[in-house]
Amino acid sequence: MSPEPAPTPSRRAVSPLDHRLEAATGHDIDTLWAYRDRGVLDEQYAQLVDRHRKLAKTQTGVLFHLRLLNRLSSGEFDVDGALLTRIDRTMDQLEEAADARDAAARDVLAALEPIEAAATSVASDAQQLSTDDQAALLAIAGGAKLYEHLLTGRMSVTAASGTRIPHAKLQRLEDAGLVARDTGHPLHAGQPVALTDAGRAALFAARRTSTTQTPKVPASPDTSPPTPAQRR
Repeated sequence: MSPEPAPTPSRRAVSPLDHRLEAATGHDIDTLWAYRDRGVLDEQYAQLVDRHRKLAKTQTGVLFHLRLLNRLSSGEFDVDGALLTRIDRTMDQLEEAADARDAAARDVLAALEPIEAAATSVASDAQQLSTDDQAALLAIAGGAKLYEHLLTGRMSVTAASGTRIPHAKLQRLEDAGLVARDTGHPLHAGQPVALTDAGRAALFAARRTSTTQTPKVPASPDTSPPTPAQRR
């Protein structure tokens, strides 16, 4: 019998909570991970992404042991004591991996639910956001700075994505309490601009759909290992 295959590098595993993170932040998961690596997320969102990365890693572990179990039970190997021992060991490992995945999912929910709750509380105000306002807030969410041109004195916001936002637009969003500037930095060097709690909540509420369902954390039956009692 050939040795157990080692996990191979692959695209991150999709978790049951991916779509909720995307709805709450307005960004897809790959973009959120990239923003985290670039250090443009605030502490609350950075913590959420760090916990989601752990969840994705544990989901990869579940899938690895599930695929190994499928291979062992495919008929490729002779049914003997060695095979039965490997199947039993793999079942135990799959059960442990599923427990770790579920614990990681609970940690993600603990960081995600306050963001969703804050967004829901301002849902009525968020409906007034124009498409242009939403685009500006999305750009700022990924990191942005307000600069003053040394020669012309003109000011504009440059987002980490390369998007430019007119100063007048920034002033309107700032007056509405949706964004805030760090005035401790000089304009010629760039003043960091970030969403306020109200801005994040408004963006989330404007982008969420009325059909969003809250998934259950436990895995679906086809990926959950049976309990020891069921195996016996």
